[in-house]
Amino acid sequence: MSLVARVEHAVGAVPADDWDRLAGADNPFVSHAFLTLLEESGSVGGRSGWTPLPLLIDDADGRPAAALPAYLKQHSQGEYVFDHAWADAWQRAGGEYYPKLQIAAPFTPATGPRLLCEGRPDLALPLLRAAEAVVDQNGLSSAHATFIAPAQLPLFEEAGWLLRSDLQFHWENRGYATFDDFLAVLSSAKRKNLRKERAAAQAGVEIVALTGDAITPAHWDAFWVFYQDTGARKWGRPYLTRAAFDLIGQRMADKVLLVLALHEGEPVAGALNFIGRDTLYGRYWGAVVDKPFLHFELCYYQAIDAAIALGLSRVEAGAQGQHKLARGYEPVQTWSAHYIADRGFRAAVADFLVREREGIEQGQLELAGHTPYRKG
Repeated sequence: MSLVARVEHAVGAVPADDWDRLAGADNPFVSHAFLTLLEESGSVGGRSGWTPLPLLIDDADGRPAAALPAYLKQHSQGEYVFDHAWADAWQRAGGEYYPKLQIAAPFTPATGPRLLCEGRPDLALPLLRAAEAVVDQNGLSSAHATFIAPAQLPLFEEAGWLLRSDLQFHWENRGYATFDDFLAVLSSAKRKNLRKERAAAQAGVEIVALTGDAITPAHWDAFWVFYQDTGARKWGRPYLTRAAFDLIGQRMADKVLLVLALHEGEPVAGALNFIGRDTLYGRYWGAVVDKPFLHFELCYYQAIDAAIALGLSRVEAGAQGQHKLARGYEPVQTWSAHYIADRGFRAAVADFLVREREGIEQGQLELAGHTPYRKG
């Protein structure tokens, strides 16, 4: 039987049960709830430069059997895998790099499935061929799948896509029952330093960790202020709209861990995490006070506490940040895959990636030698 792929105008056009059946329950960022709240809140679509373009393959009964969370992109913001140099090179050569096809969870540098074909691995290759056809038939420069779950890498490689790696810092739960168990495997000096940082951060504030119905609209109001401040300093314009946080609270509160620092009962800083099946994902943080080590406490140490309490395997604390290394987060390679339509441009990118990967691997080895864990 021949397979036919189709393009929808929004994830919201696909029934939630059908989408989530394909996405599985492990990763919150490819869920129907998360992707549609981005659409409904105006965080994607409109003038955002992220036009939803999900690709689907239907079974014989007309039900979706496989899907890609894909977007037509007019820029490279909000991806955390940087291809600006590729865009510049292609445009200097007379080409148009944008628009491009982006297969991703928008604004989310967290690993997860990008080929949504739960129970139908035979449809992975047709999905990628469908993405290639969208690129080729519409004169796009390229397609990019970012922060791919490692288990799916061979599927992209089999399809002939170019693989690219980068580094993040993740914390691994090695069966710890308490935070003190984690501290016990650190060197003496690092253990003392972490205790001092936590004590300084916690002095004069109350720290609360909230999930589900415990998160109120007032909490989201406070966090919006924190998020705007951080977003304005890092990106120039926050990616998510205010409405997105209301929808997160309404539809995904049980998948959220909101850690707040309170001074005299009022929130002064916060960190937003999402809860997966085996991973805690740190996403956003902000503060209206300048308090030493509060960032580390809310984003990293509280995340470790929560992962241990919830029995999760790891914490992914977001993109970049070598300062995470001293807090017990270790260098881990993350992966993206790229389809370049033009053969000459593809060859140039492939050559660049070989050299870049050597540097990434060497950097990972060097950083791994500076973790705070006891040696031997």
